[in-house]
Amino acid sequence: MIWNKRNWAFGLVLLLLLPLFSSCGVYSFTGTNIDPSVKTISIATFANNANNGPSFLAPRFTEDFKDYFQRNTTLKLVPRDGDLQFEGQIIAYDFAPAAIQQQNGQDLAGANQLTIQVRIKFTNTKDPKQDFEQTLQTTRPFPATRDITSINNDPAALRELFRNIISDAFNKSVANW
Repeated sequence: MIWNKRNWAFGLVLLLLLPLFSSCGVYSFTGTNIDPSVKTISIATFANNANNGPSFLAPRFTEDFKDYFQRNTTLKLVPRDGDLQFEGQIIAYDFAPAAIQQQNGQDLAGANQLTIQVRIKFTNTKDPKQDFEQTLQTTRPFPATRDITSINNDPAALRELFRNIISDAFNKSVANW
């Protein structure tokens, strides 16, 4: 297509009219669809109810959860009674062999995997139809050479797992996916 004056004018008119044809919700480039009356969010500290979870798990997960929502929305974080409210608990933190291999007549782990499950309760005080309570899970394989201690000492590995769960909660709560 050759861009002449007529095509440029048509493109400009389309660009200016596009907001008029968008949906009624408020959409941002981060993918959120948050009602304009929603101004605040509260995120309670997640409890660590996982039998195998390290002691730092709950506070680290909670801080990552808060950071994610602060980076991706304009909502003000308040200690409690936000327009949007999250609470929950980490219910599983399981490290187990994922692939068994035979070597010299012995069964050895060919890979290990870490599974994290978090029970999340979301309350939207402005639109209770959006409330949910759901268990979200993520799993990641690790080489057999990695043990749980090395993974616990690797913030990047844990953040990746946390981010999977947090982005699922984000999409379900404010992106309406």
